[in-house]
Amino acid sequence: MSLRIGVDVGGTHTDAVLLDGDVVLRVVKRRTSGDVAGGVVSALTDVLGDTPPGGVRAAMIGTTQFTNAVVERRHLAESAIVRIALPSGRGVPPLLDWPADLARAVGPHVFMIPGGRLFDGRALAPDDRVETERVIDEIERRGLAAVAVASVFAPVDPTPEMAFAERVSARLPHVRVVCSHVLGRVGLLERENAALLNAALLPFAEDVVDGFEAALGSLGFKCPLYISQNDGTLMPTDFARRFPALTFASGPTNSLRGASLLAGWPDAVVIDIGGTTSDVGVLRDGFPRESNLGVSIGGARTNFRMPDILALGIGGGSLVDAGSAEVGPRSVGYRLTEAGIVFGGDTLTATDVVVADQGLSIGDPGLLANVDRGLVERAVTSIHARLDAAVDRMRTSTDPVPVVLVGGGAILVSRELPSASEIRVPGHAGVANAIGAAHAEIGLERERIAPRRHRERVLADLESSLRSEVIAAGARADSVRVADVEETAIAYMAEDTLRVRMKLVGAIDLEALA
Repeated sequence: MSLRIGVDVGGTHTDAVLLDGDVVLRVVKRRTSGDVAGGVVSALTDVLGDTPPGGVRAAMIGTTQFTNAVVERRHLAESAIVRIALPSGRGVPPLLDWPADLARAVGPHVFMIPGGRLFDGRALAPDDRVETERVIDEIERRGLAAVAVASVFAPVDPTPEMAFAERVSARLPHVRVVCSHVLGRVGLLERENAALLNAALLPFAEDVVDGFEAALGSLGFKCPLYISQNDGTLMPTDFARRFPALTFASGPTNSLRGASLLAGWPDAVVIDIGGTTSDVGVLRDGFPRESNLGVSIGGARTNFRMPDILALGIGGGSLVDAGSAEVGPRSVGYRLTEAGIVFGGDTLTATDVVVADQGLSIGDPGLLANVDRGLVERAVTSIHARLDAAVDRMRTSTDPVPVVLVGGGAILVSRELPSASEIRVPGHAGVANAIGAAHAEIGLERERIAPRRHRERVLADLESSLRSEVIAAGARADSVRVADVEETAIAYMAEDTLRVRMKLVGAIDLEALA
């Protein structure tokens, strides 16, 4: 047997699934508890049933905790940001456009030193070792445990960032350094922000990952644990401790991956309908389409790899205005089973109008007898019109596209959507996120900037280095493949130049884990 467990820890529910290969053996859905690790233990206990934990080969967990920490300004450690960009990089200093409360949470520890590279790889300024040592002294004096370093055009040449990290490690081995070129893409400010958010999350990441590992250990699991990334792949726990920010938006990503697997469609539009929102995304070859735009995390602009997701304020708990029939964006959320009329409450929700429209056997439909039929029709029509408009916005042609519905609120779609060629609600759609986590593969990506004349060598070097890293992370060697290559011409360079991004993925080697 090739048993594995997938868990998705959301803001409202924690879902868990037990799989044997592609066969779903058991699923559970539990309310997310204040003690997240305790909630994971409860979900794991229930999903295991009488299955011995020692027989499970791997466990995969997706979590929103790191995103929530940034949004809520909680669990963030004061960290230094060091920009290697003088003399030209002082015009727009770090943290300038951050929300004041987020900037305060990470602390006003901003340093700028000479160095960096120009777009063609030439040195912007000579390294200033004296100033570098002064900054390291100040980091030590302030007692900071994490540092983010960002150099101009680090994707062209990361040497300045790596040299600074080496000097910090030599002087202050207890201080953790995050180099921006490992996380972000071209664009100094966004890449710098990404590195600083990641640095501020490092102590919390230790606690979260330790908590997950302790939860598994307390139940007798002996298998390795993997954490979901936001590109639909997995990372080992040691990598998650170093790069917690790569989990941002992993929840919607898991849902898209799970939808693809459950429906058997590698290319489709997915609508993941929860209690409060609907996330609409696009599948390409079984993976979420990535956004080409900068993404704001808690008010800070970043250039992380992120799924292209359109979020709508429509969910099973969305409030329905009795006058206008407007649905959402306010929602009763996790209180749906208490507040919704069909469950004995006094609040008209999207679930109520759909049950009334379709005569579904949910709650007590008799409680909806006094709800105006005209209001029901207008509200249901509005729900479908808005979801159809979202599908239309996300598709890349005028042709209808296949649509997969997942999430606990998938019942909201009961009629045709003009933009959909076919609509499918697969089995286990309510736990697609956990199934997506359980089936995720190990993946890594890198970006380089190089003259077009070096294109073939750069692609070969990228593939070779990524292949070694993916295998080292636990992927089966014969399954490793190139999942995506993106090449973009860069204007205004002295010669024809490309930005090349490559992603490799591979299936977890479950046999090696036996």
